[in-house]
Amino acid sequence: MASASEQLASNMNLSAFGKAKELQQRLLFTLMILIVYRIGTYVPIPGIDLDKFQNVFASGGGGLLGRLNMFAGGAVERLAVFALNVMPYISASIIMTLMKGSLPSLKELDKDGEQGRKQINQYTRYLTVFLAAFQAFGISRALGAQGVVLNPGFFFDASTVITLVGGTMFLMWMGEQITARGVGNGVSLIIMAGIVAELPRAIFQVFSLNETGSLSGLLLMGIIVMFIGLAALIVWVERAQRRLLVQYPKRQVAGGKQFGGESSFMPLKLNTAGVIPPIFASSLLLLPATAGSIFADGGPGWLTTMLAYIGYGSPVYLTLYGIMIIFFCYFYVPYVFKPEDVADNLRKNGGFLPGIRPGARTAEYLTYVLSRLTFIGALYVAFVCVLPEYIISQNKQIPPSVAMLVGGMSLLIMVSVTLDTVAQIQSHLIAHQYEGLIKKSKMRRRKK
Repeated sequence: MASASEQLASNMNLSAFGKAKELQQRLLFTLMILIVYRIGTYVPIPGIDLDKFQNVFASGGGGLLGRLNMFAGGAVERLAVFALNVMPYISASIIMTLMKGSLPSLKELDKDGEQGRKQINQYTRYLTVFLAAFQAFGISRALGAQGVVLNPGFFFDASTVITLVGGTMFLMWMGEQITARGVGNGVSLIIMAGIVAELPRAIFQVFSLNETGSLSGLLLMGIIVMFIGLAALIVWVERAQRRLLVQYPKRQVAGGKQFGGESSFMPLKLNTAGVIPPIFASSLLLLPATAGSIFADGGPGWLTTMLAYIGYGSPVYLTLYGIMIIFFCYFYVPYVFKPEDVADNLRKNGGFLPGIRPGARTAEYLTYVLSRLTFIGALYVAFVCVLPEYIISQNKQIPPSVAMLVGGMSLLIMVSVTLDTVAQIQSHLIAHQYEGLIKKSKMRRRKK
């Protein structure tokens, strides 16, 4: 038998959306923020010869700037103020999440409630500024080494760092506004908007290469089949759940009435970590390239050799990429889903898993189930992200910019964020329908 929420979801239509005024306002606000973001990707930073840079970028392939350009929605290619996008903020957030599990002071702050979380968010912003400044300085030095700067020197480095860091902090603020006053996760939507904005150009470029004979028809069909197949796989796995039966005992209250005795399900996602592991792995693999760009005028030999081995698409890069994705899946899942807290909440509410004693045994069982789900989810994420990268790296006919956009990580981000946003819209509609039912019941009571 379908639950009340499932019945309401089946009855949702355009008329229900037309009545949800608050949801419409949230969607318009989200759209306005994304439009501002797209405008900012066309505002260039000062002191750059854009014509020279376009030639350098076109011949540079898929290096550091090409990888950042995928996340920034073409802002790096245009050297816009949003060139760094929100990647420093994501890296800082993940680092702070990992540090909360190892530093006692951060653990105490996390337990202090809203005030402690505000302090941790402030530390995250400070770390974001540091990471953004580090990457911005690496980009400014790389630009100076390529000879595309009109007046290279200290003032150009300082202005570039200030501009790019300011753009990242402004994007971080806009993402927080979307999360609070719009629909969906703001930071994820900004990343997805950048990827989606560049996707039509990549598709057009692929078909143009096919028309000119630079890309074979068989390879084009292979790319299309891989893209559709991976999209279907991502949708299927992201919606997959392991449902654990939760029962609540019957309770007798005054008057002899009995309450409880109901059962529900605890849904555990197959991919609990989401898109965070591949994003974090990609960010860490960008750090050596950033360091290499800082020493672009003449760095140590070992750094040059290391950068040659871990270049984008190399076997070492793909191997490290897959290993780091699996590692961060296992490392990040316990911070997303805490079995001890879930077991404690079940015990306080009187719920229990059939055949499992409440408390520590429930936590052990949840950890057992979660570890096996994480194993499957980690292999799935690594497969989706690494396999397209490997296939495309073996075919030099595909430009690196196109390869990044049709790769597994970009597809995983687009599908996952879309599913999460649609789920939030659905929850807003269900909440609006519940409010309508409550108002109708109150009016009927008043009439009686």
